[in-house]
Amino acid sequence: MASETVTRSDAPTETGLEPWQAGAVGGIAGAVVFGAMMAAMVPDMLAAMIPAMYGLEGTVAGWGVHLFHGAVLGLVFGVALTAAGRQRTDLATGVGAGVAYGVLLWAILAVVVMPVWLGMAEMVPNLDTTSLVGHVVYGATLGVVYATLE
Repeated sequence: MASETVTRSDAPTETGLEPWQAGAVGGIAGAVVFGAMMAAMVPDMLAAMIPAMYGLEGTVAGWGVHLFHGAVLGLVFGVALTAAGRQRTDLATGVGAGVAYGVLLWAILAVVVMPVWLGMAEMVPNLDTTSLVGHVVYGATLGVVYATLE
């Protein structure tokens, strides 16, 4: 009876993705996880608030907008890390940078931009901690996927 030993290589695997592409894929993954949280906890966000930013309505439109935003913001993440001189991003750095990015997105986009965009300037600053947690989860997921694919 023959036996085989499987060893793990520490060499990085090549995915063929540019950093901006890895960011876009990570952003979509983060948006899926964040969106699932929203669907479970605050379904009106996906059904009404997010699609209303573009004059749309309904959960399908909300998911489409949310995934589009996730992809674009993930792409920006990949470009920003490249511009900062990162050649390779390990998992810990990816998660740390992703979490920081998620907090930054929350502070700018959710706290200020979205309420103003929807004509609810009286809600600024919108310091919703559920939204903060969702953006942190988005960023962490983005960071993991980015570091894995980049």
